[in-house]
Amino acid sequence: MWEEKVSISGPYNFDLALSRLALDPLHFVDIEKRSVKVPLVFNHKKIVAEVTGTGSLEKPEFIIRADHDKEMTLHRLHEIFQWNVELLHIHEHFQTTELKGLFNEHYGTPLVLEFDPFSSLIKSIIHQQVNLKFAFTLTERFVHSFGEELDGVWFYPSPEKVAQLTVEELRELQFSGRKAEYVIGIAELAASGQLDFEKMKSKPDAEVAQELIKVRGVGPWTVENFLMFALGRPNLFPMGDIGIQNALKKYFNLEEKPTLEQMEKYKEPWNPYLSYASLYLWRSIE
Repeated sequence: MWEEKVSISGPYNFDLALSRLALDPLHFVDIEKRSVKVPLVFNHKKIVAEVTGTGSLEKPEFIIRADHDKEMTLHRLHEIFQWNVELLHIHEHFQTTELKGLFNEHYGTPLVLEFDPFSSLIKSIIHQQVNLKFAFTLTERFVHSFGEELDGVWFYPSPEKVAQLTVEELRELQFSGRKAEYVIGIAELAASGQLDFEKMKSKPDAEVAQELIKVRGVGPWTVENFLMFALGRPNLFPMGDIGIQNALKKYFNLEEKPTLEQMEKYKEPWNPYLSYASLYLWRSIE
């Protein structure tokens, strides 16, 4: 077991990040201890890394503990928790916009990534067109049935494992037939290397979007969600997302949900940090 201390520049609100992670019942979060256990896979080897917040909002510090692969673990945790992003710079950008109040209220909230790109895409598919509570239930059933548990932490099943499932096996968990086909189809593409998530990290948004939109079951909302929460891209604003529409309605005291035209106008000054505008708007109604 190794241990490493990581210090970054503030602000960084780890407690808000943990409360958002805790919304997903599959995450192993301890709010009182200010810690989360993160499932990581390197070369088919599973590792559980524990991240504990020991610093403050303005002076964030973390203790990392894991059993193996120190260098790869630290690199991946920097990606997941976006420790290299200057949140102060983003906060200052929004001080000149209409979202100033929102950014003051949720000061230092980071964009934390899903722990793994494949599971991020699968989760998006499972969450399509069902309410959030049932989406989490369905995802939990899927992971408990086909994933693996290590030190109390759940790992999503690998693409290879999911590719071998049948539609009937997923139907038994209350997946629709179509959703089952989408999940298995994506797993087949990932297992064969046709969807290469590692390569996507270095591709521009438009190129990744072009690649994903061809995949059966993947629409614009899923693409935007993936770019934001699997790859950490800073400038996405899913205008078709009902949560964002409701948050804008509430924040701007509108009588009804904003039109696409209104949203286009609102978002102009928020460039090039639209993902943060999206995140803080979601936070405001969670």
